[in-house]
Amino acid sequence: MKWVWIIGGTLLFLIAVMAVVGAMLPQSHRATRRARYRQRPEAIYAAIAGPPDWRSDIKAFGALPDGKWWEQDSHGNKITYALVEDRPPTRRAVRIADKKLPFGGVWTMDIAPEGEGSSLRITEDGEVYNVFFRFLSRFIFGHTGTIENHLRDLGRKFGETIQVEE
Repeated sequence: MKWVWIIGGTLLFLIAVMAVVGAMLPQSHRATRRARYRQRPEAIYAAIAGPPDWRSDIKAFGALPDGKWWEQDSHGNKITYALVEDRPPTRRAVRIADKKLPFGGVWTMDIAPEGEGSSLRITEDGEVYNVFFRFLSRFIFGHTGTIENHLRDLGRKFGETIQVEE
């Protein structure tokens, strides 16, 4: 019985530390990564503006009547998005439109020609509202993990292995 109390107390202590540290972290963050592709900006733009069927983390998606759309990840979580800015083929900005989530923010995708190809820089201006999720996103998941996966998935769509840069 003594071990149950020790384990329970340790777990409560760890949860309290996560809450305190999460509360001390800023709610907002900025994260950015870039990758180069052998594709022209128009091809990169068409891929990121089209259906996300090339993304490994998306299992379903659909349009909503108000110009927004939803995407469902492999865990069954659905997120609604809205277009903030659209300047083909150089820029696209997308905002999380679901206010009930423990996080939100805008992804700005800047495409620039580079030689025969182009580069894509994704900048996340994110917010994490829940203190526990803020702790996890900062220390466990990292703010750039989803961006890096997105860039690599785009490379795979075009049959390229890319290097993610800061």
